[in-house]
Amino acid sequence: MIHIKDLRKTYKTPKGIFEAIKGLDLKIEQGEIFGIIGPSGAGKSTLVQCINLLENPDSGSITINGQILTGLSEVELRAQRRRIGMVFQGFNLLSRRTVFNNVALPLEIAGVNKEEIKSRVDELLKLVGLSHLSDRYPAQISGGQKQRVGIARALACRPDVLLSDEATSALDPETTANILALLRDINRKTGITIVLITHQMEVVKQICDRVAVLSHGTVVESGDTAAIFANPQHDVTRAMVSAATESALSEDSLDIIRQRLAQAVQANPQQDAAVWEIHLHNSQASTELLSGHLNRHGVSLGLLQAKVEDIKGVAVGKLYFQVQGSKENMMKAQQALQELAGIEVQEVIYESANG
Repeated sequence: MIHIKDLRKTYKTPKGIFEAIKGLDLKIEQGEIFGIIGPSGAGKSTLVQCINLLENPDSGSITINGQILTGLSEVELRAQRRRIGMVFQGFNLLSRRTVFNNVALPLEIAGVNKEEIKSRVDELLKLVGLSHLSDRYPAQISGGQKQRVGIARALACRPDVLLSDEATSALDPETTANILALLRDINRKTGITIVLITHQMEVVKQICDRVAVLSHGTVVESGDTAAIFANPQHDVTRAMVSAATESALSEDSLDIIRQRLAQAVQANPQQDAAVWEIHLHNSQASTELLSGHLNRHGVSLGLLQAKVEDIKGVAVGKLYFQVQGSKENMMKAQQALQELAGIEVQEVIYESANG
């Protein structure tokens, strides 16, 4: 669907040549929601502007549906751009046009007749849930509603690709979730390919089928979203995943738990006590399954803290259990957990009556 090969883009600055994109390769399949993520300065916005040729790359090629865009004449490029919708962070609505007329604008530019424009705009406003606001002006609607107008406008000419450049970063979490749900619904109903440019791993986690991680103008890691979250390989990816999923016990909490475990061992010297950190990745495990394994080996437990999320049907996250039992039983229980697919167990604290 979208094939980017050896893409390069540089800018002249007072300090010399800046390489924004460095020999980047990327393939995006038809009908998927693909996330492009990375820290500030990674090259995300430059990349999305190159995809629709708002920025001309220095070299490399961009192919969409078999058509190589690089090298087209301006007239040919304008025609191809109609196949690429764009949603912006700042909405970019015309303040003197109503919601209806903002959505109609691309159709007017394309020379579509008035009857077809009305039919298409009505269809799109229904799709994004704004039929009742068609006569309002941008100043009279909320940020989330403005973004819905932007999405409807981007879809006006029935594009094959929808590019979203940080479209939710100016919105509150609830509105962001609603916009992402809308994009997923549009993707399912129309089969349109959606490319999401974002610095928010939360956005990728909620909606993207696959993701590419950018750093310093190149792709450092890419793959299925669940696999990236479950087992990130690059330092940049690990840092971003950690920020979105990390659940760690504080040092203050650990000190209190150590005191509690020492007291438990003193009260029952036949049993040792510990805190286990259980890391789920690419796992179908549930808290109930883990508890069942521990109980079957004669180990009592209490859940201290957990942050586990379902990402594309895969459990990813960390759980902290306080466990107690004989040393032998605890070793057997830990080994049994380690044998489950997608589970790692790390001992954080261990208290024994024997020291």
